[in-house]
Amino acid sequence: MKQLLLRALCLSTALTLGSVQADPTSVTQDSSALSDIPPPAGVGAAAAPAETQENDQPAAAAEGDLPAGDEAALPPGTNEGLPAGLPPLPAPVMDDAAAPQTAILNQPLTSTVSVAQMGQAQGITLTGGQLQSGIVFTLPTDEVITNAHLNLSLKVSQALAARNTSLQLMLNGQPLGTLPLTASDRASEDYQLDIPAAMVVSSNNLSFKINDADQLLCERDSAQQYQVTILPKTTLALEGQQLNIGTSLRNFPRPFIDPLRMSPASVAMTFGDNITPGEVSAAAILSSWMGIQADYRGISFPVLRAQLPEKNGVVFGHPGEKIGSLTLPDSDSPSLHIVNNPDNPVYKLLLVVGKTDDQLRQATWRLLQPFNLDDAALTVPLQSMAPRKPYDAPRWINTDRPVRLSELLRKDQSLTTTGIWHDALRVNFRAAPDLFLWDGDTIPVQLNYRFPSESWIDEDNSLLNVTLNGTFLRNLTVNKVGLLENIWHRLGGDARQEKFTLQLDPYLIYGDNQLQLYFNIKPKASAPCSVLTNNNIKSRIEDESFIDLSHTRHFTLLPNLSYFVGASFPFSRLADYSQTLLMLPEKPTNAEIGTLLDMAGRSGNATGVALSQNSVVFGIPAGGTLRERLKNSDILSVSTLSQASFNRDMLADSPYELNNHTLGVKVPNTLDKLRGWLTGDWYRQTLDADRYFSSNEDWRGFISYRSPWNSSRLVVMTVATDDNQLSRLHHDMTSARINAGIRGDTAIITDENGIRSFRVGAQFPSGQMPWYMMVVWYANQHSVLLSLLALFCSVLVGLSAYVLLQRHSRRRLQPKNNSNSSGEKKE
Repeated sequence: MKQLLLRALCLSTALTLGSVQADPTSVTQDSSALSDIPPPAGVGAAAAPAETQENDQPAAAAEGDLPAGDEAALPPGTNEGLPAGLPPLPAPVMDDAAAPQTAILNQPLTSTVSVAQMGQAQGITLTGGQLQSGIVFTLPTDEVITNAHLNLSLKVSQALAARNTSLQLMLNGQPLGTLPLTASDRASEDYQLDIPAAMVVSSNNLSFKINDADQLLCERDSAQQYQVTILPKTTLALEGQQLNIGTSLRNFPRPFIDPLRMSPASVAMTFGDNITPGEVSAAAILSSWMGIQADYRGISFPVLRAQLPEKNGVVFGHPGEKIGSLTLPDSDSPSLHIVNNPDNPVYKLLLVVGKTDDQLRQATWRLLQPFNLDDAALTVPLQSMAPRKPYDAPRWINTDRPVRLSELLRKDQSLTTTGIWHDALRVNFRAAPDLFLWDGDTIPVQLNYRFPSESWIDEDNSLLNVTLNGTFLRNLTVNKVGLLENIWHRLGGDARQEKFTLQLDPYLIYGDNQLQLYFNIKPKASAPCSVLTNNNIKSRIEDESFIDLSHTRHFTLLPNLSYFVGASFPFSRLADYSQTLLMLPEKPTNAEIGTLLDMAGRSGNATGVALSQNSVVFGIPAGGTLRERLKNSDILSVSTLSQASFNRDMLADSPYELNNHTLGVKVPNTLDKLRGWLTGDWYRQTLDADRYFSSNEDWRGFISYRSPWNSSRLVVMTVATDDNQLSRLHHDMTSARINAGIRGDTAIITDENGIRSFRVGAQFPSGQMPWYMMVVWYANQHSVLLSLLALFCSVLVGLSAYVLLQRHSRRRLQPKNNSNSSGEKKE
């Protein structure tokens, strides 16, 4: 990469632009004056404590602002603030060899955030009247940035490049400098920009503007000619110091996860040598809750045994148990502790300690509630968690009543836009994936909307564009359409159309949905240029607008893996997993446990509910209460092909089989084929799936089938050829393409071919529907069987009618024989 210098006329702003293209005509600004740029208000060493206090996070202050002896004043085993009646907590014991010789207050760090991770998956396009835009990114408050680089990738249209204009960049209202906008045949124009570290704070706004935007606005059809796109691969590379925030429980869930961190999180889950199902169950509860907090950013849970993580992590164990160089504190009650990592005190360990599985669950439940104490340890009193009801996930749209669109917005969103040029209004909502409607039924969406009233607006061509999940639905007009309405409007009457009800087809609703509303306002040809930048006009969607799913039912056919990857269904039907059993082999590996925790995190993210009532078993229970739980639960299992004994037991009564550590599909017998043909199930891909399994050496994926222990329940197995393949599944599930390709009851992922899905087993109905509607549904689903039944009834009725008509014919055509036979009988 060559560094090219560009000199600008602006004396107050400068930056270094490192162009990856060896173009001698490119010019960059002189970076020597960067240190002369004054930082934004509130930025700098003197402003750091104020920033910390504003966010109510005093523990995140810079090194110089930490109170003297802060760590010594708050030992890990402090007993201040314990609930009355609970015994004092001893401090965790660390090996002398592992104890640090000197206190470490910070730690070097590096991180990278892309424009896609900042929420702009398609990048930022400046075009037409929207020739300036910005993007917000946040950073954890316990990080101090010492070096920052923006690796900028642009795509510039030829027409815009021909104007010899430039792109101005600003960070937090302070100018960074300008870039020349040139175009080439390459996919992008790449630059590297040095950013003054003092300008990077916890919440930042990076904005872009084309310098002669005002002139471009006055040109007609500028949207089709002048475009520059900040590509989603643009990244911000940061270097800095990780501060020591102390061991206060008030900081939780920091530093393990931070809501201001925009990149994916990774939280190490640590166990002892003899891991128990209760410890994994507690870890699943916490993982699902952290999945809720991580939201769209994503989170993973690497698993360690008998060793401590290098950075932050969570440790599950029993009192007195030694894990690595740390011995867990003795306590008769469940307890929580935040302690310094013995290997590096800047990083912290959260200790979840309990004698029994129930105590571990109690301690984990306490983590789901906010902490209002500054202590580093807490004895947990008796906790209780109310069971959830079916389909009550808070992140799923309510199906008992019409839901206003305003209820579906985030706190920072609004249904009002200003000016002509603006982004679309986006309304995100999630729905249970098993919503059912009869053919011909639709989902009403009522939109009450208001266009601005200005004489220069072309009301005939201005439209409200409505799309759902990328599918165009309708253009709503400003005025009513019709001959009489048009005449009335020309006579000066009010013909505004400010209400319309869309009828959505059920197949348009997915588990995760986005409704987009865009006010496409067109000015008249005679409109002055000044009105194009008028931001005083407003367009809005009224609060009374709603979507109504109240007449839908919960009914579907299972198995369907698309429901599982999209919404963890059917396990999320009861979002706390009170009717779900999490199964692992008798001796699970770290990769198997970590994958199960990843699935727990995905479920929490999909529903907004922690798996507070989950149960974990190692192996298949032979009896007792766990066997009863097995018979009455859906089953989510994780395994690899090396767990041969466990897999054989799991697949004994399924469409799959295990042969010499190779997964295959059983060949259906004649009776199964006949049953499938009669029920109209003609699209199974048994042979194709079996061939695909046998032709791939390394793969990972999912299989699903009817539970052999309860015909109304479902099994989903996460399977891979080995731990290495299983560990790649987390990255696979972050790909929208792979998620969209998972369907049916068999999904196989390989590095070479991506995702392939099949359906090899029979489906069964799941949900609630009145008996008379079930009759109609079965008749609709089993057309062949219904046709054969109708044919049988027709033959039966026909034969009966034939016999009766034959008898009647004989009596009519042979009356003498009938009378003679009657006379003989009388004699």
